[in-house]
This record gives sequence, C-alpha cells and structure tokens, in this order.
Amino acid sequence: MANSIIRHTIKRGVTVCVALAVSAGAAAQAPVYDVNGSDRELEKRIAVLERMVDSRTEMQHRLQEQIDTMQNEVDQLRGALEVNTNKLEKVLERQRELYLEIDKRVEALKQNGITSSSSQSSSQVSQPAQSQQTSSPASQDESAAYDNAVNLILKSREYDKAIPAFQSFIQRFPNSEFAPNAHYWLGQLLFNKQAWGDAEEQFQIVANRFSDSTKRPDAILKLGVIAERQGNKGSAREYFEQVVSQYPNSSARKLAESRLSGL
Repeated sequence: MANSIIRHTIKRGVTVCVALAVSAGAAAQAPVYDVNGSDRELEKRIAVLERMVDSRTEMQHRLQEQIDTMQNEVDQLRGALEVNTNKLEKVLERQRELYLEIDKRVEALKQNGITSSSSQSSSQVSQPAQSQQTSSPASQDESAAYDNAVNLILKSREYDKAIPAFQSFIQRFPNSEFAPNAHYWLGQLLFNKQAWGDAEEQFQIVANRFSDSTKRPDAILKLGVIAERQGNKGSAREYFEQVVSQYPNSSARKLAESRLSGL
C-alpha cells in the first residue's frame, strides 16, 4: 500500500515536472515566433520606405531635368534678346549717324553755295584771279578725301578699305572741320572689329579734343560700352552717367540709360 502511494506520488511528480518543462519550453519558444513576425513586418516597412525613397529620388531627377531644360531655354531667350537688342542699337546708331551726316553735308552744301555766290559776284567787279582764291585745291582735296572715306561705308560698305581711308585723311588733314567725324567713324569701324584699344583711342580723341562736336555724346557712350565689354563696370557706369548728365536731350542718353539699367 505504501509502495503504491509512493509510486503514485512519484508519477504525479514526474507528470508535474513534465508539464512544467513543457510549459517552460513553450514559454521559451514564444518570443522566437514573435521576433520572426516582427522581422517580416520590419522588412515590409523597409521595402515600402525604399520604394518611397526611390520614387522621390526619381521625381527629384525629373524636376532637376525640367529645371535644367527651362534654364537652357531661358539662356537661349536671353541670348536671342541680346542679339536683337544689339541689332536694334546698331540700326539706331546707323540711322542717327546717317541723319547727322546728312545734316553735315547739307550745311557744307549751303556753305559752298554761299562761297560760290560770293565768288561769282566778286569776279564781276574784280580780277578773275580772286575767284580762284576762294576755293583752294587743298580744300577741294580735303572734301573729296573725306567723301571718299565716308562713301566706302555708306555706299559700297567696304569697311576694311574705309579704315585706312580715314587714317589717311586724319594724317593729311588733322585740323579739318571733318576731323571729329573722321575720328569717330574710324573708332566705330575699329569697334565693329572688336579692336577695343584702338577704338577707345579714337573715341577718346573725339571726347577730349572736340568738345563742341555733335559726335561727342556718341563717342562717350562708346567708351562706356568698351569699358563694359572689357569687364570694367565702374568706368562704364561713369561714362554712361556722363552722357545722361551732360547730354540729356541727345539720343545717346536713352542708350546710356538702357546700359545703366543693365549693369
């Protein structure tokens, strides 16, 4: 009887131990299953985040490409605008120069007409030799040389030939009434060839030696443009402001103001 009780007690003890062992094993294995589930959930979330990052990165690339394309278009438009602005400025400058040249020629014709009339009247009451003195060969040669140089620009458009023609005229007739115009024309021809130093020298002569010349405001304007092309914005601003202050009623003032706004 006692033995059976002992066996029963041992069996129950074993059963309890087995149960405890099973419970402990189950409790020990449960966190493993939870961790594995968390890993899979974490991987899913990481995958979603990676897709989101990839999508945003791709969108940023597309936006950057669109920005680059728009920037290129803006640069092209700016270039086209600058080209058209330069063409317009050249047209305006050429038109202004033509008007000034026409006025100059009309005035010269008037003076020649007055001289011719006075010569004819004096020849009626004096000796024929006096009429020859009113129009010297030197003055005729001077006018012909200047007209020849100008016509190389206005008529035949032989600009390369016009440069030595004006240089020769200036050398032969440094004190001519056409000297300021000749220096300006020569400076303009050199300016068109982007010979900045030589062009600047001619415009400086017009600005400094011929203060009463109608070419002076345009010469100062060109000095400002040359300074701007050479990257000297300070000097360019001074030249443009000089045109605005000294020649407020000139056509060069508008071009100077336009240049100032672009500095």
